[in-house]
Amino acid sequence: MKRKNERFLKRLLETPSPTGFEVPVADVVRERASRTADEVVTDVMGSVHAVLRGKGNGPSLMLAAHMDEIGLMVTYISDDGYLSVAAVGGVDAAILPGMRVDVHTEGGTLRGVVGRKPIHLIKADERKNVTPIDQLVIDLGLPGKKVKKLVHVGDVITFGVGYERLGDNMAVSRAFDDKVGVWIALRVLERLAKAGRANGDFIAAATVQEEIGTRGAMTSAYGVNPDVAIAFDVTHATDYPGIDKTKHGAFECGGGPVIARGPNINPLVFERLVAAAKKEGIPYQIEAEPSVTGTDARAIQVARGGIPCGLVSVPLRYMHTPTEVVSLKDLEATVRLLVRFALDLEEDACFVPGIGAVSTADGPSDPESEEPGMFDETIAADGQEAPQPASDDKDKE
Repeated sequence: MKRKNERFLKRLLETPSPTGFEVPVADVVRERASRTADEVVTDVMGSVHAVLRGKGNGPSLMLAAHMDEIGLMVTYISDDGYLSVAAVGGVDAAILPGMRVDVHTEGGTLRGVVGRKPIHLIKADERKNVTPIDQLVIDLGLPGKKVKKLVHVGDVITFGVGYERLGDNMAVSRAFDDKVGVWIALRVLERLAKAGRANGDFIAAATVQEEIGTRGAMTSAYGVNPDVAIAFDVTHATDYPGIDKTKHGAFECGGGPVIARGPNINPLVFERLVAAAKKEGIPYQIEAEPSVTGTDARAIQVARGGIPCGLVSVPLRYMHTPTEVVSLKDLEATVRLLVRFALDLEEDACFVPGIGAVSTADGPSDPESEEPGMFDETIAADGQEAPQPASDDKDKE
């Protein structure tokens, strides 16, 4: 991964964007997208659509990824200056005590800590219980009068951590869910531009409010009205202790992008994604989704008269915690997969189940190679390594 692209990923992750308050990260998206896109539009919900015009009359493709993250919201300020909070999105109360957080106010960001009685003062029978969020408080270390002057009910709060390299080509951060998808969407846009563009328009859609019900995807799908769409999100890695693979599937960080299959997924989009992975020699994994998914795909598929939609993810450890972990190789492999998918969309592509077919036509390959990342220069460039074919346990089709 090139240093400049890793710096951009770090910037996305560390820019606060709790659900409903995505403006700061939307500014970052618009700034980056405007360097390549022919048009950058922001809808009334706040979702950003970066359009790269096609070179022909092929189907338009929207790649959607949500840019909101989970967090907290101030609900009450005591006279002593302690903040009571509620969850914004799916926050696990068990991880909060003792955590450092950032409170985002009109005047700037304030550092706080989530307070709880120390173990010495908690009765033995209470130590096993998780303290509910509404019983936790945030301590800013400031007098009550000053806190009430600086902080207001409705201000939002994020985990006070950022991006770091971890181990062998891994990374840890808050908000990989799903700012990593926004990064991928913009990288696909940039690589398509370098590859001579797809036959049809490509729209990188950074959507809002996914964490409370895929709300931005609803309006983006209706407003953009693409001929075909792919939602990108993260999925649960199951390569660490305590996860039942018979229930949740086998998904490994570093094992390549995860392609979803099920009723929320157009079967021809699924087949084309698998064909693209095979053509590029990209390892991939298959995830069974027997119902609607908890991603933007659930809204996109049923927009207007129906939009053929696929879902691609990367495996993520410890979802909705401050220490989400991904493999950077999975990110780069996913970009290659989606570039290939876009380039292979022929002008007469049909996605009607039972009628459409998957083309095997060749297209221009992705021209961009990568350099070692900014935090680990000893890792070989992805572009210099021979692509590895999908292994038998992951290539199920």
